[in-house]
Amino acid sequence: MLLTVDVGNTNIVLGLFHGDKLTSFWRLHTDSRMTTDEFTLLLDNLLRMGGFSFQDISGMAVACVVPPLLHPITRFAERNLKLTPLIVGPGTKTGMPILLDNPKELGADLLVNSVAAKEKYGAPVIVVDFGTATTFSAVSPKGEYLGGVIAPGVKMALDGLFQQTAKLPKVEIVEPLSTIGKNTVTAIQSGIFFGFIGLAREIIRGMKEEMGISCPTVATGGLSGLIARRIPEVDHLEPMLTLEGLRLIFERNQRK
Repeated sequence: MLLTVDVGNTNIVLGLFHGDKLTSFWRLHTDSRMTTDEFTLLLDNLLRMGGFSFQDISGMAVACVVPPLLHPITRFAERNLKLTPLIVGPGTKTGMPILLDNPKELGADLLVNSVAAKEKYGAPVIVVDFGTATTFSAVSPKGEYLGGVIAPGVKMALDGLFQQTAKLPKVEIVEPLSTIGKNTVTAIQSGIFFGFIGLAREIIRGMKEEMGISCPTVATGGLSGLIARRIPEVDHLEPMLTLEGLRLIFERNQRK
């Protein structure tokens, strides 16, 4: 079985694949101070609950945007799985040329998402990730990573509003019943929810206009289920897109 690990700034999402089928997945809170022992204990418990063990895992692929966690996760694999994990980064064979000024700047998660979206829906394609940051990636008709857009994430914007004001409360992220809020809480919820819908729609529109071609838009990320379904420009919702991309890239790097 293949263990896929998507280390984001807010969550670590893990998936276990048997062939091309995702059999189990888990979501952990990201703690940049996590040690190898802590990661081992957490994963051991999760696997046992699903009826699996370390012995069932024959491969591991990782996308990480939190550098301090790369060492403990790599040590976990070497010590417990007796293997060297595939860490997606510069030099990894992905099958997708990167047309950025400095390709090394591209986050592993954005590249992995784009590889998965292209595989599933063809090229060109646009990927929107509603994660810690709200990111947009454009893939050309030739399957190249053209570039993207990075905006604040939903939770980041909400936390910033709470932290930078004296009287505004911290609220839950939900879909409001109406645009016009009748109190402070519903007014904030409306601003965040509909504000990010408007942000996404305008960026997708602008990307398609600059690409000069019609293409599908795929949404992923922890908050995609809440927000993306209200965005007409989003054609497909794929919450596990990053894990699927890790599986594809792992398989491509096993081929000789």
